[in-house]
Amino acid sequence: MTLKVPPRDDRQYDAISLGEVMLRLDPGAGRVRTARSFTASEGGGEYNVARGLRKAFGLRTAIVTALADNDVGRLVEDLICQGGVDTQLVQWLPYDGIGRTARNGLNFTERGFGVRVAVGVSDRGHTAVSALKPGDLDWDAIFGHLGTRWFHTGGIFASLSETTAEVALEAVQAAKRHGVVTSYDLNSRPSLWKSVGGQAKAQEVNRAIAPFIDVMIGNEEDFTASLGFTVTGLGDAHDHLEVNAFATMIDDARKVYPNFAVIATTLRAVRSATLNDWGAVARSEDSGLVEATHRPALEIYDRVGGGDSFASGLIFGLMSGRSLVDSVELGAAHGALAMTTPGDTSMASLKEVEALAAGGSARVQR
Repeated sequence: MTLKVPPRDDRQYDAISLGEVMLRLDPGAGRVRTARSFTASEGGGEYNVARGLRKAFGLRTAIVTALADNDVGRLVEDLICQGGVDTQLVQWLPYDGIGRTARNGLNFTERGFGVRVAVGVSDRGHTAVSALKPGDLDWDAIFGHLGTRWFHTGGIFASLSETTAEVALEAVQAAKRHGVVTSYDLNSRPSLWKSVGGQAKAQEVNRAIAPFIDVMIGNEEDFTASLGFTVTGLGDAHDHLEVNAFATMIDDARKVYPNFAVIATTLRAVRSATLNDWGAVARSEDSGLVEATHRPALEIYDRVGGGDSFASGLIFGLMSGRSLVDSVELGAAHGALAMTTPGDTSMASLKEVEALAAGGSARVQR
């Protein structure tokens, strides 16, 4: 299958994401357990892609999500607006003063350093977005009237409740009816699936969604946990044996899901919380297997959102008509840059991403 991205025409958006947006509370260099102050920002696996496409790459994006209508929800909305992502598709649920039926998710996140790993403590039970159910959103109006060229969602949103899995399926089916390109980041989170059926349920949900996806994204753990494809022959460090192992896994996935026009995966070997080997591979029918520049011992400031920024860079490349190798280079470069700054979302510019993707160095620019 060849990926065909529709033109802008009269579509209001280039890309729309569906997912939860949480309030991230960051203790800086310290620990959550001893913090007396936090820096607030917004983040969420699917949302981070829309924000990256807007802020770093200049595309017109929107987020489909739900928030409880209180001051915390309005703070999240304000942060989304600062990121340039359109909020007209946000669903506002009434807040009962306690949060029995709808509340806003919180994510306490430590960055980690050296042998101290990054730690995330999420507080997202009964959040507004987890209450979304089929029929709550008029997808035919979103894709047919407002219009978009690309639709992105992922495994985090699908895991939030029984009904969000159904909403994700409803959304990708509608996107395909309207000729919209679909992408999906498997983003496996065992903690989210644990109480609703575990890995078996994750595979049931993701296998139902997969036939409607054009661009499938994830790492080796995601493809195994979410779709059941195993990767054998992995070593402790990135080498050609590892790339070949991924190539075999990708070929297996394409046999089961011939609708996958592009399959992309990040390659990460964790030396410490501060040093990661970082790279990526992707495959399409036209280009075969391509590999991004491998960056051994990449210095990490805040690793959260690196995979989401890879996804947005890859999507931008594909949307702008670049080759698969150029697109995966943009994705890997954007992910690397995103991990040099705090927060879930990227602070990189298109110029910086393109320069690094083309082999730029870290010399001071004056």
